[in-house]
Amino acid sequence: MHFSAPLLEARLLRRYQRFLADVETADGRLLTAHCPNTGSMQGCKEPGSRVWLSPATNPARKLAWTWELVEAAPGVIVGVHTGRSNALVREAIECGRVPELAGYTMIRPEVKYGEGSRIDLLLSGAGRRDCYLEVKNVTAAVEGRIGYFPDAVTTRGARHLREMSAMVAAGHRAVLVFCVQRGDVDAVRPAHHIDPDYGRALRAALAAGVEVLALGARIDPQGIELVRGMAVEVPASCPVSAGD
Repeated sequence: MHFSAPLLEARLLRRYQRFLADVETADGRLLTAHCPNTGSMQGCKEPGSRVWLSPATNPARKLAWTWELVEAAPGVIVGVHTGRSNALVREAIECGRVPELAGYTMIRPEVKYGEGSRIDLLLSGAGRRDCYLEVKNVTAAVEGRIGYFPDAVTTRGARHLREMSAMVAAGHRAVLVFCVQRGDVDAVRPAHHIDPDYGRALRAALAAGVEVLALGARIDPQGIELVRGMAVEVPASCPVSAGD
């Protein structure tokens, strides 16, 4: 995926109210950009970080810029726009970079299913079981080249896993794809220290037949591409939280 217009480089001043980020450009302009990431953005919102913004295509939009990338560590650019994840995964499938999902001839986005939800992508093809594919964006990482999901408690994420398990029980295929928008990660783990319930839900989904993949990105200010698969490490158990 190539950005349709050149990105504007700036320095992050603060991210606040979930959807807003104040930045300063190289020529001293102060701008407020839309932040398209509702998570905690752990490790990706440090004041002073280099960031890149895309211009809004609608000139009437209140905020003229959208936060796309951040340099979370020296030389490590992270894609923080969670709205890009579905398109990135779809592009990777259509370009043949996900062998586990090869052979499907039709991909439909945002199809209703489950408990009033919409599946991110529904894959279908002659002679194949329908494949219900859920995409989760990974931006959080720690030392040891490990990426974590989620970066905040997500009851919605656990519900999606239950719904996907029900699709497997009904005879379909269900696949969870972690879209890792950073290049310094080699494996993904559930963030038990942040949301132990999600870790338990993921283990239950795996036991029910839900498949889990992780795809890593190559990122620069020109574009983002999912170019490699990586391991998903799910411990056999997770620590019990203080509130359990």
